[in-house]
Amino acid sequence: MMELVCATKNRGKAAEIAALLADEYDVLTLDELGIDDDIDEDGETFEENAIKKAVEYMKLARKIVLSDDSGLEVDALDGAPGVYSARFLGPDTPYTVKNQRLLEMLESAENRGARFRCVIAVAFPDGCVLTASGALEGEIAHEPAGEGGFGYDPVFYIPEYQITLAQMSAEQKNKISHRGKALAEIKKLLYRVIAYENLNKAQN
Repeated sequence: MMELVCATKNRGKAAEIAALLADEYDVLTLDELGIDDDIDEDGETFEENAIKKAVEYMKLARKIVLSDDSGLEVDALDGAPGVYSARFLGPDTPYTVKNQRLLEMLESAENRGARFRCVIAVAFPDGCVLTASGALEGEIAHEPAGEGGFGYDPVFYIPEYQITLAQMSAEQKNKISHRGKALAEIKKLLYRVIAYENLNKAQN
């Protein structure tokens, strides 16, 4: 089974990614490799941040590294917090506080449309970089609900299911989430790259 390093210190993200990849890859964490370096996420887009983290951690781990950058875009806030979702109100601010502040900002908003976006990048030691993206449409609830998930999940309501992401089971969430969609696409790309490499080895 091929090793793949999951380059995130967010335990919620790491658990979701590992659950979706564990059947085909030996997923390693930065902690397991003794890597404690922080990579500055100074990109203007999710893609820029995902690629930067994947490449920089690949140089440290010297293994194939998968990184994601994701966030919440709220229509009434012109797409904010966007790439600054994790740093909204400060990186160390609890999400209970962030979610409450978000609800306050939208108290009089008629349009509560929102979406989660995710871009995943995979960096190989030979310099190859793959990217894939996914999105999940929904709206901001009027109050938090649910104990599952993490981050903004308790306030992200999905009309189709009439519940928030935090009220979904992990299995259900992984099937429809922005991260689940991006991972499904990156798995297809990884399969093609690995198949191509194996074919080259066989021919040589």
